[in-house]
Amino acid sequence: MVPLSWYLVTSALLFCIGLYGVFARRNAVAILMSIELMLNAVNINLVAFWRFQTPTRPVGLAFAVFVLVVAAAEAAVGLALILSIYRQRKHVVVEDMDLLKL
Repeated sequence: MVPLSWYLVTSALLFCIGLYGVFARRNAVAILMSIELMLNAVNINLVAFWRFQTPTRPVGLAFAVFVLVVAAAEAAVGLALILSIYRQRKHVVVEDMDLLKL
């Protein structure tokens, strides 16, 4: 049986990789992928704690499914915004996205 600490370390590494991707990337699609990686790290934590604390009650799985639904909605809205900006500007560099400025 794999100990809980291994899951937590793996999740922390995935979250740190995602956080680095959010701060280091300029492309909006890469930033969205990094956010998805961070949300999946949270899911690993939720399922690991559920498995080691109360495996008889499906509370951890319910939260994990909720996070997956939020991640899917975030990806759909984010990609729609990126496509809209790409059609106007022909690039998706985050630093140049100032469409709401006057």
